[in-house]
Amino acid sequence: MFQKILIANRGEVALRIHRACREMGIRTVAVHSEADANAMHVRLADEAVCIGPARSADSYLNKPAIISAAIITGADAIHPGYGFLSENADFAEMVEKHGINFIGPSVEQMRLMGDKIAARKVAKEAGLPITEGSSSLETVEEAKKWAEKIGYPVIIKAKDGGGGKGMKIAYSEDDIEEAYTMARAEAKASFSSDTVYMEKYLQHPRHIEIQILADKYGNVVHLGERDCSIQRANQKVIEETPSPALNQSQRLQIGELVRKAIAKIGYCNAGTLEFLYEDGKFYFMEMNTRLQVEHPVTEAITGIDIVKEQIRIASGAHLGYSQEDIQFNGHAIECRINAEDPETFVPCPGKIKEWHAPGGLGVRVDSEIYSGYEIPPFYDSMIAKLIVNGPTRNATLMKLRRALEEFVIMGVKTTIPLHQEIISQPDYIDGQYDNHWLENYMKNKK
Repeated sequence: MFQKILIANRGEVALRIHRACREMGIRTVAVHSEADANAMHVRLADEAVCIGPARSADSYLNKPAIISAAIITGADAIHPGYGFLSENADFAEMVEKHGINFIGPSVEQMRLMGDKIAARKVAKEAGLPITEGSSSLETVEEAKKWAEKIGYPVIIKAKDGGGGKGMKIAYSEDDIEEAYTMARAEAKASFSSDTVYMEKYLQHPRHIEIQILADKYGNVVHLGERDCSIQRANQKVIEETPSPALNQSQRLQIGELVRKAIAKIGYCNAGTLEFLYEDGKFYFMEMNTRLQVEHPVTEAITGIDIVKEQIRIASGAHLGYSQEDIQFNGHAIECRINAEDPETFVPCPGKIKEWHAPGGLGVRVDSEIYSGYEIPPFYDSMIAKLIVNGPTRNATLMKLRRALEEFVIMGVKTTIPLHQEIISQPDYIDGQYDNHWLENYMKNKK
């Protein structure tokens, strides 16, 4: 087992990883920008190293600075969390070349699954269903030919994409040139590569993802599905498990299909396979080779600490259990709380004047916010995750309603009122929503 882990991240996920390490008897190293000197994960870690100015490119994306911090402090492993360098294969390779363990899959697996075009090919060969799609698109004319072959509407995506960036929809040939040009430009700006490809665009899908764990010895389990269909601008807002859209037969079928595919691919560590689900059919989208923001809902119904499992697997341990040992109990829902105007979604950094997190049985808050904390304006606006679980979906919704009422964050605007509004809508209460439900609801409000 590792003796000291450097946490190459910030915010609530850095604190989440620190807690798992401390419970395993592992010392921690926090890295931070100048803007995060007073962050809670920095205060609680055994050691802390400033790795640069506020700008992410000069700190949390600064590979040499992070590796230097690990060497100086004697860390024997690095956990990347999510976002930043978590799926950067070049970073993982640099880590390993310096004799430090990277807590995640192999460099080869990260490169393979990080390439969306290659990942689709691998998924298909492993027996997973995929939508109709193209190879990389070099010209507008090529895009038009593929769109005609696939059939409108289509979506053009960045090969190295993520987080909803580099994705543009074309409903007819009139839209192709603009969608192609904008997708390439956004891909270049976000991922330093303007390579794009095309898929059939499903108009009323749900976003269903399957969490897996796999060790170095070929043992693979799935931890059920998460429904992440409540989204805005391709960004997840609320996640839950199990999905109200699936029956038990569908749930078991897709879980086993994914488990077998992962074993065939030979993937190792934690990962998530994302699917679109429409008219009773699943279509593979991509695989995230890292921890997911919404992992706590899976932990709530399985009792498995995914971060600890990542660390154990990376250290060479066996999973220690099979699929038959996984028990799914009750229901869980997560709300992402952002420091944003709940109507315009404009970020609202600033000083927290008062903070009170809800509590009680089955209520969890992942956050490093505290009274007097100054939210910096340089990073993602998510400041907390509220996770509740109960024996049934209805009981969980009642608990979530109570917890949101109890949640107090003064000094900045937050999206708590939006979450309260969403979970009070009949469609959400009945589980009748798709990926476009929230955006349509917001438009109709106006």
